[in-house]
Amino acid sequence: MNNPCPICGSHHEQHHPHLNHRLGSPGSGPVTGSENGGQGPQEEEGGEEDAGPPPSGSGVIPTDPPDRSLPQAVFPDLPASFCSGPNQSQDLYDSQPGAETAGCCCGRDPQPAPADFSDVQATGPGRAVYRIANMDCPMEEALIRNKLSGLAGVDSLEFNLIKRVLTVHHQLDDVTILERALDSIDMKPEPILPGQTLAAKVEPRGQWIKLALAGGLALAAELTHFFEAPQWVSLVPALAAIVLGGLGTYKKGWLALKNFNLNMNGLMSFAVTGAMLIGQWPEAAMVMVLFNVAEAIEAKSLARAREAIAGLLNLAPELATVRQADGSWAETAADRIPLGSVLRVRPGERVALDGLVLSGSSTVNQAPITGESLPVEKSEGDQVFAGTVNEDGSFEFRATAAFENSTLARIIRAVEEAQSSRAPIQRFVDRFAAVYTPVVFSAALAVGILPPLLIDGQWLAWAYKALVLLVIACPCALVISTPVTIVSGLAAATRHGLLIKGGAFLEEGRRLKYLALDKTGTLTKGRPEQTDFIVLGSDTPAQSRLLAAALAGRSDHPVSRAIARAAKEEDLGPGPEIEAFTALPGRGSSGVCGGRKWYLGNQRLLAERGWLNEELSSRIGELEGEGKSVVALVDEHGEVGALLAVADGLKESSLAAVRDLKALGLKTVMLTGDNGSVAGKVAAEAGVDDFRAGLLPEDKLAVVEELKKNGLVGMVGDGINDAPALAKADIGFAMGGAGTDTAIETADVAIMNDDLAKLPVFIRLSRSTHRVLWQNIGLALGIKFLFFILTFAGHTTMWMAVFADIGVSLMVVANGLRMLRR
Repeated sequence: MNNPCPICGSHHEQHHPHLNHRLGSPGSGPVTGSENGGQGPQEEEGGEEDAGPPPSGSGVIPTDPPDRSLPQAVFPDLPASFCSGPNQSQDLYDSQPGAETAGCCCGRDPQPAPADFSDVQATGPGRAVYRIANMDCPMEEALIRNKLSGLAGVDSLEFNLIKRVLTVHHQLDDVTILERALDSIDMKPEPILPGQTLAAKVEPRGQWIKLALAGGLALAAELTHFFEAPQWVSLVPALAAIVLGGLGTYKKGWLALKNFNLNMNGLMSFAVTGAMLIGQWPEAAMVMVLFNVAEAIEAKSLARAREAIAGLLNLAPELATVRQADGSWAETAADRIPLGSVLRVRPGERVALDGLVLSGSSTVNQAPITGESLPVEKSEGDQVFAGTVNEDGSFEFRATAAFENSTLARIIRAVEEAQSSRAPIQRFVDRFAAVYTPVVFSAALAVGILPPLLIDGQWLAWAYKALVLLVIACPCALVISTPVTIVSGLAAATRHGLLIKGGAFLEEGRRLKYLALDKTGTLTKGRPEQTDFIVLGSDTPAQSRLLAAALAGRSDHPVSRAIARAAKEEDLGPGPEIEAFTALPGRGSSGVCGGRKWYLGNQRLLAERGWLNEELSSRIGELEGEGKSVVALVDEHGEVGALLAVADGLKESSLAAVRDLKALGLKTVMLTGDNGSVAGKVAAEAGVDDFRAGLLPEDKLAVVEELKKNGLVGMVGDGINDAPALAKADIGFAMGGAGTDTAIETADVAIMNDDLAKLPVFIRLSRSTHRVLWQNIGLALGIKFLFFILTFAGHTTMWMAVFADIGVSLMVVANGLRMLRR
């Protein structure tokens, strides 16, 4: 039986292939908007035109294909990263749940690395790509950087610790120099070639048996020493314990020191060797055994967070039932199903791909994707997402996204990307630890040499104190305190329906002073309904309705969709053909019908064209005074054919969310392209502190820049026209369920179920994370400072120092993991 899913507790019979994909780098390509009439400067003025490359530093992450409209997904448990160092990445174990390791930088052997590298850019000209099975921690990353960075012809290095993949960009004629360099530091490189699948690594067995034997021998050495047996009697079991439990530590410590990298393995090697040299064999054995036991226990303590990746990979099935060309059904590998295929899902099965329901109905558990607590009814025309669970019915659906572009694949890409975004406090800890260790090491040397020379000549006593300081110099608890807390906070956020794209945003959220809120689709439902249709021209009402609906049908703006939907529901018949359709962002759209050019636009368009007279302005004003958005159907000569009005209601959660945000001390500002009358009415209903109306995308950007002069600003939006402001804000929030891809990918946090109540949850989670981070840092440094004092007072031993280091490491891990329950 397979391990239970961390979400629902069920046991899956199928396993998801590895879907980890690197996201594109910011600015790597343009993001194209969908066709949009941009009716009214209300909110979602998209357009057929290319939205252009994202601003520098915007964080836009392009994805293919650009015309997807499915939401960015959320998974309830992010994988954990539990080891950190002075580098830019964190490690992510992609092993199966509950598996332990014993030989990475932290004293554990590497887990089996992923066998599927179809998503990894393979070796090619100027690029060498390797799978390195024992590269799973920033200490190995530092070791590799030190070794390769100085080689002639090496341009840059990229580390994917999640998949244990190293990419070297180079100008070398022969890459064997790279492979020899990696071999010299015991990092065995396996080249990844196009289309290659590497065998998974087999985990060594017997780790705990070795530790138990070594522990028994160390205890025997301590007992013989306590009962004052001859020294050789305690020396023999002590040496055996060190050999059995410590050779791996010595090997890794030597490799690090040889490459001028002083890590915890090097410190322990120095401490144990020093203890042996001064005749403290039993204590040397106990220190070495306790160090290795500590690392193994630490790995067990972190298993809960690491299991998330295995559950993530198991969310979608490997096989799906697909309709064949002859009408029969056959099981097909999910990653080989073409776009547009028809799939059938039976009760209890997981959905393999994203798609639209063609026939049948059922209730689907979408909790792994949107965080919704109750199953959602699905019938013809509804969207379904990969990784969700069909509960009681059966339905057929057409695949709208390929396997590698499914919602679930996008989750994994986002999870992987989040690991490389370190919080400011983590960068501080890394810099501190990089200084702390060599300073304490130097202090230990000084303690072992200067007092005997200058004070009392008691070399052995002071050498022993120096060795205790070496043990205290181990920065493990300090370094581990931040990534465990950050990743646990990220995991807690996903359970609330928040996908945070990095620890930096989670930590910085507590400092937000302003929240700029888009109106349509954010504060309001984003599904306006047509309320008025007033004929002003010579055409019949039916002709005008059909013409307006034909123009509106080419746009995905909420106002346009409402007009097109109303015409369809009334079954007015087929509309006229529209040629030369053009989106006019912030104004409306235009097209040619019957040889005449027609516009469907807002008051701004009418005013700019000189078509807004006093009578027309008065009639529009009356409708807007009722809180409605108004667009006009106008021909190329300015003759107004009709006025159409739509209204959009406030979301049920908006009022409570705004009230909660105010209670947390944040100022709320509503930004909208809609007219002042409508904006004022919505702002009053929602209770926001301020609002700005009649804004184009560049105007929203300017408002965010203005607010940033007074403090950190968060921007919440869901449309293409929100993307510049989202990118400019200190933290951008996208309403994931209804949002466009451009907004979601530009944003730093995706709110998956369009519930504004998640914003106060994010702020509280950020503040809790910050408190726990400083608790852990204070605890780690406080214990070490206490041991410095006790060491100089002569009240500590080496094994006590190791126990203290073990204890504080486990305490900060446990404290950080508390964030999982938030």
